[in-house]
Amino acid sequence: MDMSFDLNRLTRENIKKLVPYSSARDEFKGEASVLLDANENAFGSPLPNDFNRYPDPLQLKVKKKLTEIKGIPAENIFLGNGSDEAIDILYRAFCKPGVDNVILVPPTYGMYEVSANINDVEIRKVNLTANFQLDLDKIADQIDGNTKLIFICSPNNPTGNSINRQDIETILTNFDGIVVIDEAYINFSRQKSFTQELAEFQNLVILQTLSKAWGLAALRLGMAFSSKEIIAIFNKIKPPYNINQATQNLVLEALEKVDQVNNWIRETVNEREWLVKELAEIEQIEHVFDSDANFILVRMQSPRAVYDALVAKGIIVRDRSKVELCEGCLRITVGKTEENQQVVSEIKEFYNL
Repeated sequence: MDMSFDLNRLTRENIKKLVPYSSARDEFKGEASVLLDANENAFGSPLPNDFNRYPDPLQLKVKKKLTEIKGIPAENIFLGNGSDEAIDILYRAFCKPGVDNVILVPPTYGMYEVSANINDVEIRKVNLTANFQLDLDKIADQIDGNTKLIFICSPNNPTGNSINRQDIETILTNFDGIVVIDEAYINFSRQKSFTQELAEFQNLVILQTLSKAWGLAALRLGMAFSSKEIIAIFNKIKPPYNINQATQNLVLEALEKVDQVNNWIRETVNEREWLVKELAEIEQIEHVFDSDANFILVRMQSPRAVYDALVAKGIIVRDRSKVELCEGCLRITVGKTEENQQVVSEIKEFYNL
């Protein structure tokens, strides 16, 4: 375990002193038949299900189910309104506005930068190498006494590849700030999750989501896994009832269907391989990048014109052709068989094939 890591040093003074809001459900534990503590509507709600009571502020039933699935204790799990809430809390907990800085490794997920700007935190960018891997020497050059967070998305968005595991471990071992590994697409990857390394690295925070493989994007439930001390800070900062009862109920129902999700993952990976093969055979496609995600990055001739032609046919992909290191590229999500066939057909038609 890296003994140079000092969570107390990293945590902002105002957060150390913060007395979190104490909700009615925080103050009472156990069962009760008469609830007159939270100024709720005692008559119920005008819906088939009663939503008149405030939800569990710590979502313990959901966390218990996640523990069964992932083997991670509840005290090491934070649930947020999407992963975006966890990203924002990381800035608010550990980065002093106008003083501290974070390291981002573009091209990467855009919310890291947006959240840094909202929180007035300096961004230091170290581009990935030409093969979309970490440049360890340049990252080391950018780290100073005020560097609090390093964000690494693996599998990476928008490139789709996994980041070299040994490189990530090098940063975890040698950086005395917090390393955030965003594993939104880990279910589609050949690489194992870093959740297995939580006991080894005190400075590790892992982000995952139910929006991708689990198909629950509309419910907005993100997860952060870390030491119980870091998770306690997350829970101190979050709003008292950040995950509503409807979401908790539906997520619990979905988490009973692991086999269904695993089948979808296998189908998605198979469709991804088909899509890669078909696109690689088109002469005007310059490169199809390896992917461990549920999307592929494709470098092609006239990417913007292809994008516009697809939009005209009602097919929406993501134009990444202006993103550094992704010049000339479209990002295409892996769809169902007929959707993938349609997008390939329309691209061939554009190139008059």
